[in-house]
Amino acid sequence: MGFCTDKWFVFLGFIALAHAGYSAAQYRAYLRLIEQEFVSLPTDILLQCLVGLVITCYGIVKVVGDFKEIKAVAELQQRTWETLSNRPSFYSFNHRGKIFPQG
Repeated sequence: MGFCTDKWFVFLGFIALAHAGYSAAQYRAYLRLIEQEFVSLPTDILLQCLVGLVITCYGIVKVVGDFKEIKAVAELQQRTWETLSNRPSFYSFNHRGKIFPQG
């Protein structure tokens, strides 16, 4: 239930951000129509943008869940010295050494 609610926060935040962007574009078009210079956005559009950003950030943090600790020491404390340089992605079993006789 909580996971679904968090997704709704993300969705509503994105909708608020999209509406704030649309409102800003409409405001700029309105200023061009009445031939006034653009100074800044109205407060309600800025507030809507900030609220949408906060809601989106909150929802994304809740959807993602537990973050890993930034410090590498927290992850490396459980590994032994012998396994620190162990990189399985570099193992190669198909190489030219296999044509030589074994033993």
